[in-house]
Amino acid sequence: MPDKPHILFVCGRNQWRSPTAARVYADDQRIEVRSAGVSPQSAHRVSQRDLEWADLVLVMEPEHKARLREMFKALQLPPIECLDIPDDYRFMDEALVTLIRDGTESHLSARFGITAEGQLT
Repeated sequence: MPDKPHILFVCGRNQWRSPTAARVYADDQRIEVRSAGVSPQSAHRVSQRDLEWADLVLVMEPEHKARLREMFKALQLPPIECLDIPDDYRFMDEALVTLIRDGTESHLSARFGITAEGQLT
């Protein structure tokens, strides 16, 4: 694993939720981030290259995890966790940012031992 874990945020069309997550964590010195969508209409549709880059994929809804598994059956997928964030928010909505931070931080701590302060546990 690289010094900084690579986190791929995935939502449906890569329009509101995953781009918000990528923006929130863009300048975070603890991790590297990307965002993508599972829909053919996505601003950036998730690719094999994205998944090979990722150490952890954080999807917004359970159906996104299922879509990834269906789309990339032959690929050894990285761990995929669901943040359970419905498509009810616009880009950088304050409530969306809070949900993303809360979910992401718990996974960073549990999987990589990274705390909110950037300290290893």
